[in-house]
Amino acid sequence: MAEPASKPSLLFFILIFLFFSSTSPRDLPDATTTTTTILDVTSSLQQAQDILSFDPQTQKPSTNTTITTTAQSFSSSTLSFSLELHSRETMYKPHHKDYKSLVLSRLYRDTARFNSLTTRLQLALEDISKSDLQPLETDIQPEDLSAPVTSGVSQGSGEYFTRVGVGNPARQFYMVLDTGSDINWLQCQPCTDCYQQTDPVFDPAASSTYAPVTCQSQLCSSLETSSCRGGQCLYQVNYGDGSYTLGDFATESVSFGNSGSVKNVPLGCGHNNEGLFVGAAGLLGLGGGPLSLTNQLKATSFSYCLVNRNSDGSSTLDFNSVQLGGDSVTAPLMKNRKIDTFYYVGLSGMSVGGQMVSIPESAFRLDESGNGGIIVDSGTAITRLQTQAYNPLRDAFAKMTQNLKRTSAVALFDTCYDLSGQTSVRVPTVSFHFTGGKSWNLPAANYLIPLDSAGTFCFAFAPTTSSLSIIGNVQQQGTRVTFDLANSRMGFSPNKC
Repeated sequence: MAEPASKPSLLFFILIFLFFSSTSPRDLPDATTTTTTILDVTSSLQQAQDILSFDPQTQKPSTNTTITTTAQSFSSSTLSFSLELHSRETMYKPHHKDYKSLVLSRLYRDTARFNSLTTRLQLALEDISKSDLQPLETDIQPEDLSAPVTSGVSQGSGEYFTRVGVGNPARQFYMVLDTGSDINWLQCQPCTDCYQQTDPVFDPAASSTYAPVTCQSQLCSSLETSSCRGGQCLYQVNYGDGSYTLGDFATESVSFGNSGSVKNVPLGCGHNNEGLFVGAAGLLGLGGGPLSLTNQLKATSFSYCLVNRNSDGSSTLDFNSVQLGGDSVTAPLMKNRKIDTFYYVGLSGMSVGGQMVSIPESAFRLDESGNGGIIVDSGTAITRLQTQAYNPLRDAFAKMTQNLKRTSAVALFDTCYDLSGQTSVRVPTVSFHFTGGKSWNLPAANYLIPLDSAGTFCFAFAPTTSSLSIIGNVQQQGTRVTFDLANSRMGFSPNKC
């Protein structure tokens, strides 16, 4: 007698068996409708272990390196040049007992930086002018600057270093790269109060091109906080974590390897400096303000690619060499009329697993009063999103990762996972969608990061009640980020380091 038609055939059971035997237990549910990518857990944890034992001395050039004065001098944007970029830990050995303490230290610096950027914006929105600020006293002491900033000039410490020459004959120094500030500065002799740096402290007396700025100079009046001593301009920059730099404002030659040198670059010669800049000699301001290095170079564009901060590799900072190919994601580059330092990008939304997240359009909009918007910043590590954007993003990610073991929150991260014992896991993609229709899909390692060496990984976004959102450097790692200043656009080019 024939079998009833409703009874499953042997072939059916074989197909079911093959389907489940080929599906990883860590695959996402509904994987056929969800865009996913792989997080290499083993590789991330190995890098976390290696950075603690990495010896920066094996990577450093001689501290006595000089650049010959045969490099051509230029004053226009016709010449392109490139500099190496290094993460903080590859230049200055971290002194932490374990990886978690290193991460918490990074997050402390990052929170201080974020707070200082938002404070600076808020003061700009309130139209606090220089006449409203307390003038610097000529005999100001370092301890007077240890409080959080109230003057409106707060900026933040960066996490990536590049190497430039200063003076004539040129001496090379490791400098922090910072797109969130404008003033260039470095520690100078005589050093009343200086933190530890990798290179010898710059001696202005040994340079033939060092020239103090006078109090009547337009450069001096361009400073947000300045004072006068003996006819010479003094500068002061405070940072949100209590770090500061204070000293003489001057112009000096800055050299870029064998590419060339730029004369008369305004920079602070800091005699009193303290804070979280340990290892670097000072800071290069790449913001949009008139005193920034980009404006002094009359740069039409610049770009950088940030390696993973746990990697001992390096990448480059390039000027005037825009290369936005067909694989580049482009987006509008905008400016806030209230503050010219920050680089705003046109963002229309975000998606998780290929599905758009329900985020109000207003969450990323820069309004006429200067509120809102989202900036791209090299010095902020963790991307901050307005709560109305962060909460639905987090909820969508959590919903699509129910197969992963959750664990308790860590520091500013409220969505964390226990991936111990895993070699790799499949996770939903996270993407930025820009005004104009282009989308930037992030690698999994750029939004699930290790918090310790035991396998705790956290969703690397954080909420903020500030109107300002920031795309941080964790999300930017491994992507060449281009600031096409001439055409008011940004480019994101994956795997172009």
